[in-house]
Amino acid sequence: MKDTICAISTPAGIGAIAMLRISGEQAFPIAAKLFSLKDFQKIPPQNARFAQIIDDGQVIDQVVVTKFASPRSYTGEDMVEISCHGSIYIQRKIMEMLVERGCRMAQPGEFTQRAFLNGKLDLPQAEAVADLIDSQSESTHKLAISQLKGTFSKKLHVLREQLVQLSSLLELELDFSEEEVEFANRDELTNLLAELRSEVEQLIRSFKIGNVLKTGIPVAIVGQPNVGKSTLLNALLQQDRAIVSPIPGTTRDTVEDTFNIDGTLFRFIDTAGIRQSDDTLESIGIERTYQAINQAAIILYMVDVTMTKPEDIRAEIQDLSEHLDLADKQLVVIANKIDELETMPEHFRDWHDLDILFISAKRKVNLGEVEERLRQFIQQHKVQDATLLTNERHYAVLLDIQAAIGRIEQGISGQIPTDLLAEDVRVALYNIGCLTGTVTTDELLDNIFGKFCIGK
Repeated sequence: MKDTICAISTPAGIGAIAMLRISGEQAFPIAAKLFSLKDFQKIPPQNARFAQIIDDGQVIDQVVVTKFASPRSYTGEDMVEISCHGSIYIQRKIMEMLVERGCRMAQPGEFTQRAFLNGKLDLPQAEAVADLIDSQSESTHKLAISQLKGTFSKKLHVLREQLVQLSSLLELELDFSEEEVEFANRDELTNLLAELRSEVEQLIRSFKIGNVLKTGIPVAIVGQPNVGKSTLLNALLQQDRAIVSPIPGTTRDTVEDTFNIDGTLFRFIDTAGIRQSDDTLESIGIERTYQAINQAAIILYMVDVTMTKPEDIRAEIQDLSEHLDLADKQLVVIANKIDELETMPEHFRDWHDLDILFISAKRKVNLGEVEERLRQFIQQHKVQDATLLTNERHYAVLLDIQAAIGRIEQGISGQIPTDLLAEDVRVALYNIGCLTGTVTTDELLDNIFGKFCIGK
């Protein structure tokens, strides 16, 4: 018999209301010992009642208790949810009473783990619960809801069916190996494998944008010292997050903060000015600047419009490209300090071939254009298919599946024996099982659910 578990499901601390959960075979008998209700066991499932919790004749709290009968509950077991007042004393007292009456304190994620083990959720859906709790923007919320609804799981189901079809044909050949009968037409196998590879590669590619949306789109603000990088960061965030000073080299390390635009989280990184320096600390900051640029999806390259010519910008960007691969990054040149111009410089006519925005970070002029360029990035990378990979575990397993499919394709073209081809198909099927949770180990489940909060 499984233990009956209990936990506080609301955040730690004082609040108006707190919620406690009980789940397991003895959930109803244990809960019945707490309440003033005479016939708790007779309350219909999926119903709530007002009750008092009494201990040794003393009223501990007035609560609302909701009863969920198996299998129509979150965990698939009998469950009771108690909504009490948010006093820390009350929460602890009720937990003590539950433990005294036979409950065990739940481990992190144990409620969701039981939901998985009882078939209420598959493993990707269970992992989506944690993502939903952690979501900090509209885009990450949508991704988590999509996975919770089973969008990714349906993709995996289709992949598994195709692999099972492939496996059955190869296994049939093995059964009749002495007759040298070829049940699996090699051209059909090649076409099927191409479809499989295409599906897997699409999911793998989606991880790049999915993971970026989940953690926040990284935007590096880059340029020479004193061009206004920290001023731009502060202006966008509408707070003094970075130190602003006319002294070159003031920013010696990367400064990060987040900004939400139209439901998408952007992670801004203010970097040290790029220049040659003999100062040890500044040199370390410059090295970290290159690391930040390497991680960024968008680079806002700032220049001082009063002191810079187009050829200077081209030379700086060329120098940057020699240090880093800019091919997969969106580069936007921002000409700052237009408020300091008295007349329009002659060389402005030569800027037309650059993707450039003219702003004053100090006076907050044309900052809307910077935000609009970030919105354009969201639209350009919007994936119509809702299946976006956001989980590193899923990404790693799909890479293994991709490798197995590659070996099968090489084997077919190289006339590898059927038994070796069948083994690679089994590997791919095993990996899909690891994704969906049909193949699990205690270590895998502990690693996944151990990251959940207690009470979920």
